Parts: sequence; structure tokens; C-alpha cells
Amino acid sequence: MKFGILVASVFLGLSCLPSNAQESSGQKEYMIACAGCHGESGKGDGPLAGLLNIHTPDLTTLAARNDGEFPFEYTLFMIDRRNVIPVHGSEMPVWGDRFQASATSRSGETAEMVALGRILSLTYYLETIQE
Repeated sequence: MKFGILVASVFLGLSCLPSNAQESSGQKEYMIACAGCHGESGKGDGPLAGLLNIHTPDLTTLAARNDGEFPFEYTLFMIDRRNVIPVHGSEMPVWGDRFQASATSRSGETAEMVALGRILSLTYYLETIQE
């Protein structure tokens, strides 16, 4: 009986690992790519926010500003920005290009998958910091 409980506990614990790994990966991406402007907590109060000509949005209220539902797809595309053609410049860096370019040891479709994976991890992390 004790062995059965132990096995069940191990499997239950393992089922949580991908989510935790995803959050950790996304959190690392956030701290590197976003915290400078949006702040460590996502409130828009990063050390560079005061140097910008635009208001840096509070990322912890994305769901609240969308009728309580996290705008997952919208957030994903806002981070990627490769499908947007900015006429007069962009308010935010095109992270999709930067993430793909940093996959220097990979080429073509593999670099694209690496970039999308990083963006996806970051989006999942942003979903976890909603208030």
C-alpha cells in the first residue's frame, strides 16, 4: 500500500514538471528581454521606462483589461511582431527577429522553432503574473 502511494505521488509530481519548466523558461526570457522596460514585476516600472517616449503598460493587468480573460494569442503576436509592418517605427522591439537571430547555431526552420518556443514560453509566463 505504501509503495502504491509513493508511485502515485511520484507520477502526480512529475505531471507538474512541464508547467514549472515552462514558467521558469518564460520567466528567464522575461527578465532578459522585458524587465528593463516593464519592471521585474511587470507593472511597467522598469529602470528604462522613464527614458521612453511612451507609457510602458502594466503587463499584470492584461487579463483584467480583456474582460478577465488573458489575451493569449494577441500577447503572442505582440511579442513576436514579425507579422506587423510598422510604417513609422515600432513602440516595442521585434522580438521574433531577435530571438530567431540569436539561434545562431541553428538554421532555417529550426531557428524559427527556437524563436517561437521562446515567445511561447514568455507568453505562458505572462499569463501566470495576471492579477
